[in-house]
Amino acid sequence: MRAVAQFDVHLNPTESARDGFPYLVVLQSDQLNHLPTRLVMPLQRLDHSPTDMPRRLSQSVLVEGEKLHLAAHQCAALPARALRHPVTSIISQKDVVRDALDAVISGI
Repeated sequence: MRAVAQFDVHLNPTESARDGFPYLVVLQSDQLNHLPTRLVMPLQRLDHSPTDMPRRLSQSVLVEGEKLHLAAHQCAALPARALRHPVTSIISQKDVVRDALDAVISGI
């Protein structure tokens, strides 16, 4: 099984969901690459920032020049084999990703 690096961004393997959620970012530590699944967070395409969500759950990242919103409350495990070649890495934006995930786990 090939390695899938933490904070790599992959095209959403569910083609029917790509309009709203074009990409998934890998959250799982590289130390767990031996597992057959990967914890991922969807990156959501929105016309504007969600105003009904707390700040930590409405943050955005840049992927291929597009502003996408972190859907931390929709994280899921996927088979690693479903994730093809990464489009890019958002490791430089990892603090924003971790903050959104922490908001889901620890509370706003």
